[in-house]
Amino acid sequence: MNNSQATAEYDSPWKEALDLYFEQFIAFFFPQAYADIDWDRGYEFLDKEFQQIVRDAELGKRLADQLVKVWLRDGKETLILVHIEIQSQYESDFAERMFVYNYRIFDRYRLPVATLVILADDRPSWRPNNYQYKIWDSQIGLQFPVVKLLDYESQWSMLESSTNPFAVMVMAHLKTQATHRNPEGRLQWKLTVAKSLYQRGYSRQDILELFRLINWMMTLPEELEQSFTLEMTNYEEDTKMPYITPLERFAIAKGRQEGILEKGRESVIEILETRFDSVPESLVETINQINNEGVLKVLHKRAITIASLGEFQELMHQQLSELAAENPEQTN
Repeated sequence: MNNSQATAEYDSPWKEALDLYFEQFIAFFFPQAYADIDWDRGYEFLDKEFQQIVRDAELGKRLADQLVKVWLRDGKETLILVHIEIQSQYESDFAERMFVYNYRIFDRYRLPVATLVILADDRPSWRPNNYQYKIWDSQIGLQFPVVKLLDYESQWSMLESSTNPFAVMVMAHLKTQATHRNPEGRLQWKLTVAKSLYQRGYSRQDILELFRLINWMMTLPEELEQSFTLEMTNYEEDTKMPYITPLERFAIAKGRQEGILEKGRESVIEILETRFDSVPESLVETINQINNEGVLKVLHKRAITIASLGEFQELMHQQLSELAAENPEQTN
């Protein structure tokens, strides 16, 4: 039961929340940027372009990074790129990585680049916000605004009363971190955060989306997950707010598992691409068909150190053969 930290998920729920509620994200964390953006002109996510930039830079990419094209309100047809970084763990060369991303994005688009950073780690004193170097009279650098999620612990009443979806995301994130060795405590906080969705005046669709993201992030051991589901079902019946049907609850739970598998596949492929540059399409297709979390964990661990793609393919086929022998009805 103490394995809840191992299954806690941060990056994927944050990325989906950004995709769903980008405007609210900027409003909540970066109000000055929000005021300057012309939201009537819309915005565009540049996921594939950013993935290529990251590969070219040969730097490890966090899944929640986003590159978004927006327009400003300054009366000009100005186009800027907003680079959003959700960093959930300490990284010694983090500021340098932000600098590399920033100049590579500028080099590709020749447009102003705003780097906006959310630090979602658990180290109160770690707050990197600039990178610079100087040699003789030549100096270059980058300074970027940083929001530290831990700072919101002292603003809990604001989080409880806010209708912005990211108030909910921050609550879920902080309490997932705080209960990494306390699954019973996480259950209670997950119930608190989930029940608060019904008290914020959200539409049914928003409740469904945010419930799914909370459920994804605040993972629990199976027996406690069942307790959570039962408690939420009773809560909806008592308050006469049946927003989530049993079928939808099943779909949310299945979607969470699919999200875990998808991230596992992406991580294995990303490591192989980083280490070996080119990965055969047939190998990528085989990895993308693996639906066993245990196999993906083995492949992820070995991909970091394995000597060649040939050895990796042999290992993968061995793992899949053993799985097939143990579960004859499964094909992968």
